[in-house]
Amino acid sequence: MDRKLIAIVVAVVGIILVGSFFIILALLKESGGLLPMKGAVALVEIEGVMHSSEGVISEIEEYRKSESVGAIVIRIDSPGGGVVVANEIFKEIQRARQDGKPVVVSMGSVAASGGYYVACAADKIVANPGTVTGSIGVIMGFPNLEELLRKVGVKFETIKSGRYKDTGSPVRQMRDDEREMLEEVVEDVWEQFVGVVSEQRNLPLEEVEEIADGRILTGNRAKELGLIDQFGTLHDAIMLAAELAEIEGEPRIVKKRRVFRLLDLLGEFFVRVSRSDSPFSLEYRMTMP
Repeated sequence: MDRKLIAIVVAVVGIILVGSFFIILALLKESGGLLPMKGAVALVEIEGVMHSSEGVISEIEEYRKSESVGAIVIRIDSPGGGVVVANEIFKEIQRARQDGKPVVVSMGSVAASGGYYVACAADKIVANPGTVTGSIGVIMGFPNLEELLRKVGVKFETIKSGRYKDTGSPVRQMRDDEREMLEEVVEDVWEQFVGVVSEQRNLPLEEVEEIADGRILTGNRAKELGLIDQFGTLHDAIMLAAELAEIEGEPRIVKKRRVFRLLDLLGEFFVRVSRSDSPFSLEYRMTMP
């Protein structure tokens, strides 16, 4: 074989090997390190209204299974969201703890309603004295367009299989028995929320019920009531998580890179649209002024 050709082949192979090496290094760095040592603290962020649990659960699950991650910090800056969404994230945090991964929640400016529900799953909750939290309660709402439709001359006919099949319809006034039925549903979900707070925070049920009327609380008041554990920054929460995981020294921080793609934005849009179409969207959400 011609020496020049051999040199070209060797050079190409060398470039491929060197490139592969750096790619592997980058992937290992992204996943938390080169060695299976539990020296890393993973950071998962929950921001804004919680419309979907898929992304957060995927991150927690990955870190739960990673041998290089010793603990997980959940940074919450959210007024809450869907009841099921909050519950699904709550359950995944519990799985992480059951698998031996300490979980610490760091509250940002707002961690209320469903945001607080999620926080209750953690080993420890760290907040700022000025954090807005609490808002323990459930909300369900939908518009009544009956008067508007009457003014524009639109009539809406409904054929249904049962008395309650169109409960929550925006084209007519709600009946008293329908309101009573929906209030029972809200009450049921509210009791679930109160029960979770009571159990996870080791508080008497009666004490939780007294403040579970939707009121918002400062971090300072929440600490007095036993709803959080201590004051601190995100860094304090990370160091606490490292301590619980018995990580010596300054822990390595593992965090997913957020890549916003058109498909992700469209997916979020369709999730919101699909939820808005349902009259029975129960939410653990603080009403924003």
